[in-house]
Order: sequence, then structure tokens, then C-alpha cells
Amino acid sequence: MHVKRFSDVKAYDAPNHRACSSLRLFGAEAGGTKGLIAGVSHFLPGGGAGPDASPPEKVYFVLEGELTVIVNGKETVLKKHDSCVIEPNEHREIINRGNEVCTILVAVAMPPK
Repeated sequence: MHVKRFSDVKAYDAPNHRACSSLRLFGAEAGGTKGLIAGVSHFLPGGGAGPDASPPEKVYFVLEGELTVIVNGKETVLKKHDSCVIEPNEHREIINRGNEVCTILVAVAMPPK
């Protein structure tokens, strides 16, 4: 088992994100797992990511606030404890259109090496 204390988690700059603070829990430079990357992202009002697409499958789980997810022109608002899967290479944009910080747990599948 690999335990990571939240006080020890390091921030990182997520590409194509704005008004966002991202923390890497596991995977990539944070270590502890080889098959996925897990992180927590805090989006200020008006913050978001994309539009873009990437090969890895992603899961977003809303911990606090609300997040608008736009996929293929269709908008869906995720509220606290809602989640979604973004398929590989699916074009998406996410935006915090609310007036409170939106916090999400993000899991990104990594291809086997």
C-alpha cells in the first residue's frame, strides 16, 4: 500500500487549464501507481480546461461546486458527487460557470508500457 498525505501533495501546471490549481495525488512524477494518474483540481469561477482532446480516458468526480462539461457541443452540468467519463480522443471543454470554487477528483488512464 502507498499512502499519500494531502499535506504532502505537490501542485503542477496542467496544460491548457486556466484559473485552476491542480494537485497530483498519484502517477507520473508523484509515483505510487503505474496504470493511472489521480489528482485534485480546483477551478475558480470562470476557470476551466480545453477545448481539446487527448488519447487517455478520463474520469471527473465533482467534490464541491458545479462544473459544465461540453462534449461535441452538448453541455452537461455536473453537481457535487456527479461524475463522468471522457472517452479517448473525445473533444471536451470544462468550465466553472458558478460563483464558487469547483473541486474535482480526476483520474486519467495511462497506456501500458
